[in-house]
Amino acid sequence: MAVDSESSQQDLLLSDALLRKIDKLREINIGKHVPLPQLVVVGDQSSGKSSLLESLTGIPFPRDVELCTRYATQITQRRDDVSSVEVSIIPGPNATPAHKKHVEAYRTDALSQAEFRERFPGILEEVNERMGIRMRSNPDLSYPSDDESVEYPSELDSRGGSGGGGGSVFSLDVLKIEICGPAVDYLTVIDVPGIFRTPTEGITTKEDMAMVMNMVRWYIQDSRTVILAVLPSNVDVSTQEILTMAAEYDKDGERTLGILTKPDLVMEPSAQAAVCNIVRGRKKPLTLGYYLVRSRGADQGDADFGHREDLFREAPWNTLPPERVGVRALKARLTELLGEMARREFPGLRKDIGTMLRDAEAERTGLGPSRKDEYEQRRFLSRIAGQFQARVQQALEAQYAGDAAFESSIELRLVTQVVHLADAFSRDFQDRAAVRRFEAVDESDEGGESEKPQPQDGSTADMILQFAQDIDPEDFPELEGVIAYEYNFEDPEDDIMKWIGGLYGRSRAMDLSTVNSAVWAGAWQEQSSKWPGMSTAFVSSVIVAIHRFMDAALRDACADPGVRRELRSAILDEVLARYKAGMEAAEFLASAERNNKPYTLDRHFNEIRQQRRGERIAERLEELHDEFGMVNIQQVRGATEKQSNTEEVVERMHDDLSAYYDIARKRFVDNVLNQAVNYRLLFGPSTPLGVLSQEWVIGLRPEQLESIAGESPRIREHRERLAQKIADLGAARDILWP
Repeated sequence: MAVDSESSQQDLLLSDALLRKIDKLREINIGKHVPLPQLVVVGDQSSGKSSLLESLTGIPFPRDVELCTRYATQITQRRDDVSSVEVSIIPGPNATPAHKKHVEAYRTDALSQAEFRERFPGILEEVNERMGIRMRSNPDLSYPSDDESVEYPSELDSRGGSGGGGGSVFSLDVLKIEICGPAVDYLTVIDVPGIFRTPTEGITTKEDMAMVMNMVRWYIQDSRTVILAVLPSNVDVSTQEILTMAAEYDKDGERTLGILTKPDLVMEPSAQAAVCNIVRGRKKPLTLGYYLVRSRGADQGDADFGHREDLFREAPWNTLPPERVGVRALKARLTELLGEMARREFPGLRKDIGTMLRDAEAERTGLGPSRKDEYEQRRFLSRIAGQFQARVQQALEAQYAGDAAFESSIELRLVTQVVHLADAFSRDFQDRAAVRRFEAVDESDEGGESEKPQPQDGSTADMILQFAQDIDPEDFPELEGVIAYEYNFEDPEDDIMKWIGGLYGRSRAMDLSTVNSAVWAGAWQEQSSKWPGMSTAFVSSVIVAIHRFMDAALRDACADPGVRRELRSAILDEVLARYKAGMEAAEFLASAERNNKPYTLDRHFNEIRQQRRGERIAERLEELHDEFGMVNIQQVRGATEKQSNTEEVVERMHDDLSAYYDIARKRFVDNVLNQAVNYRLLFGPSTPLGVLSQEWVIGLRPEQLESIAGESPRIREHRERLAQKIADLGAARDILWP
């Protein structure tokens, strides 16, 4: 038995400590973020709620309709060596800073019980005025209304009420009354304004009725709230709206405790029997059960307490379990229940606050740094530009290893895409850039080019190339008029000797078997007519790769979609201009190659055409050799003498054109890559990749900074709310983890 007593005492001390922490959380309004364990008293204005509270706490609540409580009242009783009563105001959820400061400034001195009872009506008037409550005594009260809303079941002003700037009838501020003394047991209850169904002319309206209903719903909805439903015994319990409301949020009746008042008004035996059945749990049962109390009357004092309790010694009330009747039994159960709640809910409460704090901090981090003025906006954009340029350098140097962003994004692997596109361009150009295919010769020693570029092996390379070449014009409407979308070109035709013969025949002059330079130039332009289209198509694919990269790198550097959108818009004109510079470089190179007089200083030109002519002679001689591989010199003379002047000119023109074409092709492919792509688009001093830089940010005017980086009012308000939430939860953490 001694062990049980010691354990019970330890539980009591633990409960008191936990309850004090919970009360401190309530004082800093943590209840608007996370539900707190609490006992909430609800009922109609005529249910006897005020008398019940007076019996439980000794506080003489007014019964005059004019002075009925217009706000929630938190009554805290705790044991202390010194007896005192203090009154203060806890601001309502999301109260404006001005209103919060105004109401928090109200606090009474420590009063004795007698002083408090004497001054209480005057204190209520002071509190009403401080909160901005409109009464008959101050109908013209003017108090700045708070327009901020809070997440109640229905939208309410942060101080509640139906009025505008002229004061309110009800408030969402909380009146706190703290009672201390050496014989006081720990108990905290919250009294919510009583429900009423008929407006009082000049005092309350239908809107006030709805506001009180919403306030009651908000207080009882939390899972950690025990609902103390006050029900008059002389009214059929099944018709009581407060039980219906409680059932909406406590469907199984596990956290609702019924308190039946006014048993002295129940005269009929059948009605008394019905009340007894409710207390015994035979009708409308609740897990926490029902208690029957006779509250203090309007003119009764503490000395009348025993007389009031005498009622329960009479039939039929004396048949009820004694632990279910009387104010003492109820108060003991409430103290016990509050301690149980504190011990049960405290671990979950700590966990919830810790989780919410981490989530709020992560959400604030997701918003990025504050951007309320020019300095913060410029610093914000400079950081984005710096991160963007860091990605550019990594992408151009193929420094991907160990970076998760590059591992998961083909778009960011820019230079790799360009390398694969360039290889494909070189292969396609060698295979398909000529309108007519030149006659084949052995190219093993031709200018050091032993074979045409081969495609990369491996599924990854194929995938990257396929991605880079897969371009849908609808994905890039802003590039319309800048890039070319035609990527399909026909294979060369196989009638080149016939075609050259036709050119020569149509333009042959009266000369000694020479080719007119105009004919030669025309043939060259015809053979290279695909070059402009193929080169601009290649440069276009590189531009799209750059455009995709810039979009991905910007997403990586800036989490705010609104800022990304504004940044894209701000740099788009300059980026497009630099894209066009790359396209114009490709067009210029094609024009310079095709429209210039064909000429080269490359020593390989003579080597190639002489080699081709030697190959032709070798082919003819192979047809003349005998079984021993010997060729008769007379046969050689005959083979060469039989060729006509036209055939000889056509062959020579073919070989010269082929030799020059090979040299010009290699030169052109290299020039397009190095000048149009590398210099204009990737590595030069004025590439599109260099537009979004810290230097560009430094040059922005204040109005441009505001347009790009300025936060919308919605984001600014959200950031402020998050900051307040983090401050609140941080304070709660300090209370829970001292």
